[in-house]
Amino acid sequence: MRHRTASDDRPRFSLTWRAIVLSSLLLLGIASLFTFIGHKSLTDQFRQSRETIYQARQREYRLTVTKSAGTLAQLASLAAASDNLGGAVRSGSPTRVSLAIDPFWPTLQLDVGVDALSVLDARGVLLGQRGQPLPGDDPPLAEWTRTVMQEEQPLTQLRCVRDCRQYAVVPVLSRGTSVGVVVLSRSLADLTRVAQHMSEGDVALLVSGPPRLIVSPQASLYPHPERYLSPWQGALLTLTNQERSMPVLREAADRIPLSRLTDRPWTFEQNERTYELTAFGLDDAARFPSSGYLVMLSDITPQVRAIRRDTRHILGLALVGWLAAEALLLLILWRPMARLRLLATLLPRLARRDFTRVREALPPGGRLYTDEIDTLERTTLQLAEQLETLEHTVSSRDRELTQRLSELSQERDFVAGLLDTAHVLILTQDARGRITLVNHFAETLSGRPREDLLGQPFSACFRIAQSPDTLTCPGQEEGTLVTPDDERRTIAWFHAPLPGEGQAAGTLISVGLDITDRKHAEERLSWLAHRDPLTNLYNRRYFQESLEKALVAEARGAVLFIDLDQFKEVNELSGHNAGDQLLKLVAEALSRELGGEAIIARLGGDEFSILLKNAEEAQAGQVARRIIQVLEMIDFSVGGRRHRAMGSIGIALYPEHGMTPTDLMASADLAMYKAKENGSQRWHQLSMVHRSREELQQRVYWVERIRQALRDDDFELVLQPILHLADNSVRHYEALLRMHGDNGNPVMPGLFIPIAERSGQIVELDRWVLRHGLKLLARLQRRGISLAVNLSGQSLHDPELTGFLADALAAAGADPRRLILEVTETAAVTDFATARGVLQGIRELGCQTALDDFGVGFSSFHYLGQLPADYIKIDGSFIQKLIDSPEDRLIVKAIADIANGFGKRTIAEFVDRESMLPLLAAYGITYAQGFHIGRPMPVEDVIDADGAPATENAHEDRR
Repeated sequence: MRHRTASDDRPRFSLTWRAIVLSSLLLLGIASLFTFIGHKSLTDQFRQSRETIYQARQREYRLTVTKSAGTLAQLASLAAASDNLGGAVRSGSPTRVSLAIDPFWPTLQLDVGVDALSVLDARGVLLGQRGQPLPGDDPPLAEWTRTVMQEEQPLTQLRCVRDCRQYAVVPVLSRGTSVGVVVLSRSLADLTRVAQHMSEGDVALLVSGPPRLIVSPQASLYPHPERYLSPWQGALLTLTNQERSMPVLREAADRIPLSRLTDRPWTFEQNERTYELTAFGLDDAARFPSSGYLVMLSDITPQVRAIRRDTRHILGLALVGWLAAEALLLLILWRPMARLRLLATLLPRLARRDFTRVREALPPGGRLYTDEIDTLERTTLQLAEQLETLEHTVSSRDRELTQRLSELSQERDFVAGLLDTAHVLILTQDARGRITLVNHFAETLSGRPREDLLGQPFSACFRIAQSPDTLTCPGQEEGTLVTPDDERRTIAWFHAPLPGEGQAAGTLISVGLDITDRKHAEERLSWLAHRDPLTNLYNRRYFQESLEKALVAEARGAVLFIDLDQFKEVNELSGHNAGDQLLKLVAEALSRELGGEAIIARLGGDEFSILLKNAEEAQAGQVARRIIQVLEMIDFSVGGRRHRAMGSIGIALYPEHGMTPTDLMASADLAMYKAKENGSQRWHQLSMVHRSREELQQRVYWVERIRQALRDDDFELVLQPILHLADNSVRHYEALLRMHGDNGNPVMPGLFIPIAERSGQIVELDRWVLRHGLKLLARLQRRGISLAVNLSGQSLHDPELTGFLADALAAAGADPRRLILEVTETAAVTDFATARGVLQGIRELGCQTALDDFGVGFSSFHYLGQLPADYIKIDGSFIQKLIDSPEDRLIVKAIADIANGFGKRTIAEFVDRESMLPLLAAYGITYAQGFHIGRPMPVEDVIDADGAPATENAHEDRR
């Protein structure tokens, strides 16, 4: 039977044509590339040559104007130096002045091209004039006269209003003093002829300015209104080849501003012709309301067509080369591909066992030179011979199968040996529960030989007493086994029925796993759930549960709240290892002194709490004095520094100071702060005086207010933008907490966060912020926005924080990579080992972390590289005085350099002035946050109607 695969029906595409097509694509691409490069090279060369010509013409034109002004000034000087002119001007007689200028005026007018001559006295009064200046041409002759008389130097001026004219003003001397001036003027119209001769194109003289100065209702002021170009606000005074050039210039004026032409030549096409247009400004015209330009129009159609012709030649040569290469490739591949096609038809015959046809079709060897196809042909022949041989041997393999069946019994013995080497208890039971098979490990662990176990009831041999933690799954149970050395081992049994009939019916196979070590680990975890791992004292959770159980009706007792004084200095001076050592010494001393009469717990950081049941006021005070004495005996040195343990103790009694754990801990906390304020006695027992009661009632009010707000969801989050200094973008916001006040105004976190931290509600408050912050992040992340959320120091000691965060991320559908969890520097380094583990767990979920309020304690630089933090938020106390304080600038730069060295991004807080931003960017600060960047704003203001994040101002208040 012939089996066809799915590929048998697919259309075939020969390797020859694949090679032709692919090489054609490659060669066509190369030809196109060469054509493009050739065209670009020709175009660049032409553009460079035109640019060189443009610069040379500009220099020549300006030199011509300069020479013309010098020549006019020399002619004016000659006129002023005539014999009779000085005396005539001194006399002030117009008749004498006319007689004096008449002899040389015809020469100036006819031979030199001077249009007008004027003679003025020292006051600017016109004494004589020859020539007819254009109507409306009103040069400031009086002003020029005063300038020349004061400086006694000739003056040349180029002025373009309705005509472009050159003026020369020189003083007239008489008896060694200047008595007046001679003014000569002539038009620059002749310049267009010179320009046309140099440019070999059409040239125009353009005057541009306000329309009232250029075009007037009186036709006599400007006789050619058809030459006025309104887009350029100018008129063409002269123009060569007007019939051909005027339509081109009008279209150019509609398409490009005049200022663009003065920068570089402009090329455009009109009526299948290519033109280049250039304009040169006349320098002196910049002093007047109107400006003069020399406009040149060149027809560069022959050059452009030459470039296109050369490009077509390059393309044609490339295509000819492509066709020649493809023809050569086809000639080379045709013969080898025919041989490959033959092999492709013969190989399927091997599958059909047509070995004879394959041998006949393949040519015998004998070529002078062999190639890879010859190797394939030889291999095909060899494969045909081997397959034919293999077919003959298949029948012999059938006989070998019978032999393999006999070997299965040997493999069964191998399985039995495998059971004996397994380090689990394996046995079988019959329907009556008696052991029928047992492995070697079961013998070893029970200490009984196989002969003693076979036939014995399973329950009598391996299950002395049923464990109360019996597994609930069917076929599973736990039991206890006593080993020969009297060690009790916990065994988890798994039972499964074996198939069988007759006597084998009801047989069970039982597998036992020794889970003693796992049980010990579970007991250890249970112990750690109620203990502080550093001091081995009870933790906050166990103390809260014990206190809640103790507060029953008619019960009396006391709670002592201990806070170590100057603990932060120990960490900063000697390191956090010294702080941990001090906490252990304090815990050991409290356990020795009060271990049998009180419940002692470490609440976190340097805070301890003691529960005295059935204790009166005097007994509580006596215990406090004993604790003070014990602490004073603690004395140790680290690195040459001696440290002592000192603490402040607050005492609260129940039921006098509260009948709930929250109220009682708030009272003890208040008493502890009273002890710190006292300073001498170091402990304080809360009394019922009016002031203390008011403070206690205020704390109790906030505790109950926080509890109610958590129950009623009476909080909200506002967002504060954080600016990325590199591109001034806001894609990063910090979530800040607000409580809804009774009067409708928000309650700032500074009023209730300290109470929540002391009452133990801060962990639940952190979880509220995380849940709602992640829901908000799910809305913001689609727009590329990251969200920062603050965590308290107590949450770092919450063992369930990582699991809660993972569940909350999954429930909200938020991207963990866009969540930044902030903890204060103090909380992170107070219990460094715990903080490092929690932050690492948060980062393993994909979230980012940040150290807030960084820089207050510079000992934390030692731990910066070890803490898994992505962001460093520099404390705002350094930023606020950054502009005025060199010390703060030095500190901020040091923090930024060290953070960048560890690969961490930095955020500057309390940025309230724009002048801070360049300084922060220079220091390498990544982000800025503060008054100047934006104020906290409601969430809906950040997400506007079209979904784009808003960027408003934010405030410095923090949660």
